Amino acid sequence: MKLTFWGAARKVTGSMYLLESLGYKILIDCGSDFSDRHKVLTGGLFPFEASEIDLVILTHAHVDHSGNIPALIRAGYRGQILSTAPTAELSELLFADSAYIQRAEKKIANSAPSDYSYKPVDRFIPIAFNKDFELNERITVRLTPVGHILGAASVFVKVEEEGKTKTILFSGDVGRDNYPLLPDPEQSPQADYVLCETTYGNRVHKETEPAEEIVKRIVTEACVDKPGRLIIPAFSLGRTQSLLYTLNKLALKNELPPIKVFTDSALAAEGTNIYSKYSSLMNGEALAIKAQDESLFDFENLDHVKTFKESKNISNYLKPCIILSSSGMITGGRIQHHIRQNIQNPYCTILLVGYAVEGTIGHDLLAGKQTIRFKKRSIPVAAKIIYTDIFSGHTDVNGLIKYLGHQDKAKLKKIFLVHGEHQSMLDFEKRLHEEGYNNIEIPDYGQSYDL
Repeated sequence: MKLTFWGAARKVTGSMYLLESLGYKILIDCGSDFSDRHKVLTGGLFPFEASEIDLVILTHAHVDHSGNIPALIRAGYRGQILSTAPTAELSELLFADSAYIQRAEKKIANSAPSDYSYKPVDRFIPIAFNKDFELNERITVRLTPVGHILGAASVFVKVEEEGKTKTILFSGDVGRDNYPLLPDPEQSPQADYVLCETTYGNRVHKETEPAEEIVKRIVTEACVDKPGRLIIPAFSLGRTQSLLYTLNKLALKNELPPIKVFTDSALAAEGTNIYSKYSSLMNGEALAIKAQDESLFDFENLDHVKTFKESKNISNYLKPCIILSSSGMITGGRIQHHIRQNIQNPYCTILLVGYAVEGTIGHDLLAGKQTIRFKKRSIPVAAKIIYTDIFSGHTDVNGLIKYLGHQDKAKLKKIFLVHGEHQSMLDFEKRLHEEGYNNIEIPDYGQSYDL
């Protein structure tokens, strides 16, 4: 069995791992690499022959794990995609959105031709959580819930190879305990080898209050104490639904001020419909609210913005309000307009709720930069910039230790650290050694291991 790291190696984005056994090739995740837009625009994405891949297994729908599946199909991949049902439906939305963005970028870049006639969603084979799925007589796959977003899973692969049983666990993105809407991550089967994400491998989440208490305080300070507007950049799938759910809980308790809440993302609106469809997969609190015939996401004064014209008209709304828009890192989408229009407004508060990679406006704001650049123009920052990690979909370093704690150290042959900044991996490696783990690797891009 051979494992090659073609993405998220010593960096956060672009998850892509190639597992080979007796001629059968499985790609676990096929994500976009936000740090290399040149590859996205020119199509130089794959260091292997796409037509030789037999199967893709997808941990969850976020584009840094799924975004290059359409390109893989264009490059000649003819196989199927294995995932949970929610991941399949959420991915369909993201593929369509990514195609729109890439068409625009390719037109600007005048690069490879834009052929988006493929239908990746036709390739999906949805499978249930915690059920063994036989790929063939030698390979079995099991998906285990890990929170993070709806449908997200760890991937456990068991291979019968030359009279021996070998097992490998791909963590995917591990969610956190007590997260809005989603159940806590579940225990995966014992594995010989584990690929563990390290997004927060050297950080501990600071917030300890319930999400609704934090949001209530922020809304009061931003929109009531000083009557201004609160802008929240958030990913369309996952973060937006958690925020809407939290605002809805406040509204159900009559603790949300009577102000407009604009959700400005068509993708998020469709994603919220899918979340509602699969509400049976949510945590006990959300199920209890649903059992009372209450909506999980809809409340008075919520306005779903549909068109770009309506989006721009929000600038003319002069009363206190909340604007929830994507993307979370402020790399594209309608949020850029809202930030550009309000970044110099001292009565505006910008609430950042998640991780942002270096080189994005979100990262610059988190770093406290006094000016940001929009299309080669420097704009001073006068708005108040605040941050909360309560909506981070990734668990922290203690949660990662808990996740790995389900594995018997004596039976683990190797732990591979992926999907994190290099320093985060180094720090997490040190922590693992302190916890008694051995045989830890930090693979480089393109590095292969015979397992």
